[in-house]
Amino acid sequence: MSANPFLKAAKPLQIALAGGGIGGLCAALCLARAGHQISVFEQTPTFIETGAGVQVSANASRVLHALNLQQPLADAAFLPQATQIRSWRSGRVISQTPLGDTARQRYGAPYYHIHRGDLLQLLADAAIAQPNVQLRLGSRIDAFEQDPDGVRVNVHDQATTFDLLIGADGIHSRVREGLWGRQQADFTGNMAWRMLVPLEHMPPDLIAPNATVWWGPGKHFVHYLVDGGHQVNCVCVVETPTWHAESWVERGSMDQLQADFAGWHSTVGQLLRQADESSLFKWGLFDRAPMPQWGIGCVTLLGDACHPTLPFMAQGAAMAIEDAAVLTNCLSADTDLSRALQRYENLRKPRTARIQRGSRRNAKVFHLSGVAAWLRDRAASRAGQNAMEQLYRYDPMSDGITAG
Repeated sequence: MSANPFLKAAKPLQIALAGGGIGGLCAALCLARAGHQISVFEQTPTFIETGAGVQVSANASRVLHALNLQQPLADAAFLPQATQIRSWRSGRVISQTPLGDTARQRYGAPYYHIHRGDLLQLLADAAIAQPNVQLRLGSRIDAFEQDPDGVRVNVHDQATTFDLLIGADGIHSRVREGLWGRQQADFTGNMAWRMLVPLEHMPPDLIAPNATVWWGPGKHFVHYLVDGGHQVNCVCVVETPTWHAESWVERGSMDQLQADFAGWHSTVGQLLRQADESSLFKWGLFDRAPMPQWGIGCVTLLGDACHPTLPFMAQGAAMAIEDAAVLTNCLSADTDLSRALQRYENLRKPRTARIQRGSRRNAKVFHLSGVAAWLRDRAASRAGQNAMEQLYRYDPMSDGITAG
């Protein structure tokens, strides 16, 4: 095991963390490595992640490597060779940017494709092995209140006092609701389908080892390899005037999906024909405007609880992982809890807001048609490279390590 890269906290805290998803477990591991005691309250009885693939770019993978997860990632993930944008009908390559060894050398950490369930499981395994982390499955924080001694957290009608409460409980966060009241998320006018296709069902060499995005009028199609390269993860996004629920477990109709992408390139058609229909789900895409404030007193938020992000920059999970490292650094750098939490907000809000706005903007850019699409395509290569530089060079492990 490598040396601990996390600065030890001068004042270890008792921390309650709501939510045992990717961001919550990553935060628990980072905070535990700094010497804090963490209780993770996860309302589901098991760590089973809905959804399919997730992309972990260098800005996030460097945090996972700092947690000594290189080998579990190597066992479960896939290393793509490039990002590629293609035209929906002709298949023409609009833009391609290398990843693989090039990205590792350029950004200092690898770019992974991994099934969400695999990523969640390796984080859960690490948390189970971490003596400073207590996992409380089947437990939801029902309410909390602050007093001079900290924050009293109620779970199953029992109250426990902690120094800090972190809400990492998603876009419909109960911790967020406890701070700011109930606020509806915004339906974006997009519906997403997700499915898995066994690679063995596809013709040899048809699916390149890339993160591939097909741009088309009013919709786009994304595919990349997960499960060590054995399955193709597909996300298909369609503009719709009809409101759709934000459920990740609503079954989809293959006939409807094939109708939505009729006339698209033959590769897309083959993926649709060979999909495992039991893996086909659909959900409405929702987000929120950037929040002006994330916390009050000794309660703060992390990940989708404070900056839910559309999947059009592949940065939702990455932003939560970044949050985990920066929050840990801020708490180690300053023994004044209120000041440390404010510094965490100040450091994170501008970057996460840019990602939120950029992802919302991409929802329109990906779906252009006609002359607007032609102009977009001409600028795509340079714009994509510039965006990668800004995203992937960022090192959350060094952000917040000194008091501001």
